[in-house]
Amino acid sequence: MADVTIYTTPTCVHCKAAKAYMQENDIPYTEKNVVEDTEARAWMNERGYRGVPVIVVDGEEMMGFDPQKFNELVNR
Repeated sequence: MADVTIYTTPTCVHCKAAKAYMQENDIPYTEKNVVEDTEARAWMNERGYRGVPVIVVDGEEMMGFDPQKFNELVNR
């Protein structure tokens, strides 16, 4: 199974959709709330990300949630 991390905020609609998709498809993930987690926020800032979700699948980063691209990364 792929190693999946999602960087989120509590009010992000797209983050909620991505997490729901992962739960519905039994894809385990680690969530990092960038409002509360200063290290996660710093990680995003270092890479130039200014919005969420940022999803990392086995080291591959994607901005936003595109189910098709996400599936391609997870199923490698």
